[in-house]
Amino acid sequence: MEILINSLIVLVTFICMEGVTWLTHKYVMHGFLWNLHEDHHQKKEDEFFEKNDAFFIIFAALSMIFFGLGTFMPELSFLIFIGAGITLYGFAYFMVHDIFIHQRFKLFTRTDNFYFRGLRKAHKVHHKHLYKPDGECFGMLWVPVKYFKEALKNK
Repeated sequence: MEILINSLIVLVTFICMEGVTWLTHKYVMHGFLWNLHEDHHQKKEDEFFEKNDAFFIIFAALSMIFFGLGTFMPELSFLIFIGAGITLYGFAYFMVHDIFIHQRFKLFTRTDNFYFRGLRKAHKVHHKHLYKPDGECFGMLWVPVKYFKEALKNK
C-alpha cells in the first residue's frame, strides 16, 4: 500500500507541475523575472546557455530541498516523493522543451506525431511574441486543444 501511495504522490506532483509551470511562466518569467527569460525569446544563435536556464537551477534546488527535508525528517518522508515528481517533470520539460522543441541537442528531429506537432505549434505561437507583456500558450505538456486539431489537419 505504501508504494502505491508514494507512486500516487509522484504522479500527482508531476501533473501539478504543469500548472506550476504555466503560472510561473506567465506571471514570473513574463513578469518580474522577465530579465532572466527575455533572452529565451530573443536568443542569439551562437549562445548555448541562456539566462533563462536559471529557472532549471531554481526548480532543481526546490526539488533538492524536498529530498533533503524528507530524508532528514522521517515524519516528512513523503516530501521525497514530491521531490521525485518535480525532478521527473524537470526531466520531461528538458526533453520536450529544450531537446524536442528548441533542438539544443539534435535529437528527435524527425518525430511526426500529432501530439508533438501540436506542442511544437503552440510553442511557436508563444515565441512569436518577443516582449514581456505579450504571450499565449504558457504550458508545456498541456496546451490548447486547437493546436492538436491543427496538427491532425496539417498531416
